[in-house]
Amino acid sequence: MRVVTCQQGSREWHAARVGVTTASMFRIARSRKKGGGERTEAALDYAFRLAVEILSGEALDDNFETWAMKRGHELEPDARIAHQADIGVYVQPVGMVLSDDGRFGASADGWVLKDGGAEYKCLIAPGELRTTLIGHDLAKYTDQVQGNLWLSGRAWWDFCIYCPPMKAATGKDFFRWRIQRDEEYIDAMVADLIEFDKLVQSNVAELRKLAA
Repeated sequence: MRVVTCQQGSREWHAARVGVTTASMFRIARSRKKGGGERTEAALDYAFRLAVEILSGEALDDNFETWAMKRGHELEPDARIAHQADIGVYVQPVGMVLSDDGRFGASADGWVLKDGGAEYKCLIAPGELRTTLIGHDLAKYTDQVQGNLWLSGRAWWDFCIYCPPMKAATGKDFFRWRIQRDEEYIDAMVADLIEFDKLVQSNVAELRKLAA
């Protein structure tokens, strides 16, 4: 594990992500068409994008941020404060956590004590809020959370939703689930990600041929 201490959204943070398969995209990288065979077009496109970034050393999308991403970065300090108040201990900001070879990474939102970590989602879309808060369905985020646990070597991760507009509706703007490390899930995920990385490297080789 290698840690790049930086503020999320900063120039250093964007640079640390170039050409790296990140935990927020593990779900896409692993996605396959119905029947579990070929990878989806989204996975193929992501592998190609990473190959271009590896060769160019620059982000293909010029570090484009959606409104939701920008909002998340702006609200993250408030989410961390709410988390600290909820659990009664300090949450240390981190930055980027990378595998030893630098091919995989995760934006860890915080370390909690010596065994835990934090992921903050500042959700605003009604569908996402409904499925998480009412349905308690966190499946969409499993790869990201277990990916953070894999890369960090930690034992558990607090998955947190921070949504100020919910305060008036429920009296709360912060919600938390503590998720334990799942070694069986991580083993299967890592094996799949290694196969995905082979596709990335294959694209790198093909692009080098174009440059020859």
